[in-house]
Amino acid sequence: MNVPAPETGGKGGAHARHVAIIMDGNGRWAKKRHLPRAIGHQKGVEAVRAMVRGAKGLGLEVLTLYAFSTENWRRPEDEISDLMGLMKKFIVSDLDEMAENNIRLKIIGDYKAFKGDVVELIEGALKRTASNTGTTIAVALNYGSMDEIARAATKAAEQGPITPETIAAHLDTADLPPLDLLIRTSGEERLSNFLLWQAAYAELWFTDVLWPDFTADHLKQAMDAFSGRERRYGGR
Repeated sequence: MNVPAPETGGKGGAHARHVAIIMDGNGRWAKKRHLPRAIGHQKGVEAVRAMVRGAKGLGLEVLTLYAFSTENWRRPEDEISDLMGLMKKFIVSDLDEMAENNIRLKIIGDYKAFKGDVVELIEGALKRTASNTGTTIAVALNYGSMDEIARAATKAAEQGPITPETIAAHLDTADLPPLDLLIRTSGEERLSNFLLWQAAYAELWFTDVLWPDFTADHLKQAMDAFSGRERRYGGR
């Protein structure tokens, strides 16, 4: 893996180009209010919309969102159905706005495992935004980092010796800038099989704020904290 060089000689002040978020806390948000989990997921989608709109104003090149993991299939069928319905509704309602604002949609993970109507909507959105040159919104769907690394290593082995560089070249994020900052909401402090390889030199930022309450101001706060950190990448 090619480790990126510090933009400011390791003295802080760098601007985050690529931020990823583990969007956690929809269920707890609903439980605190004695509401169904489905309402929490609906509010979570509204927070996603706010992040997509706010990313451009904060100068982000890439915002990666952990939307549905390979482990999420273990959830009750009705909850999975609710999540798929919300995903379809979001694509239908927000695609025009994303296209008009020069946003490029990218998917990491195996989205083709979803039902045909969901796959069709996703592929239509990918095609429509493919030539856009503004902020890239990378959505992790049916994504697990260990699976991603295994797939990348298998592809690398088919082409020759396995090295960090050849594995990195076959990751789902190979065409994206290095991950600078990884955020997790809701007070949990673990990566949960998300961007394990990419996070090797990323800064981590945890907050107790539940995802439905997370705003562009919180994102700016995290990015401001990032700019003040010293990044040496193992050097001095």
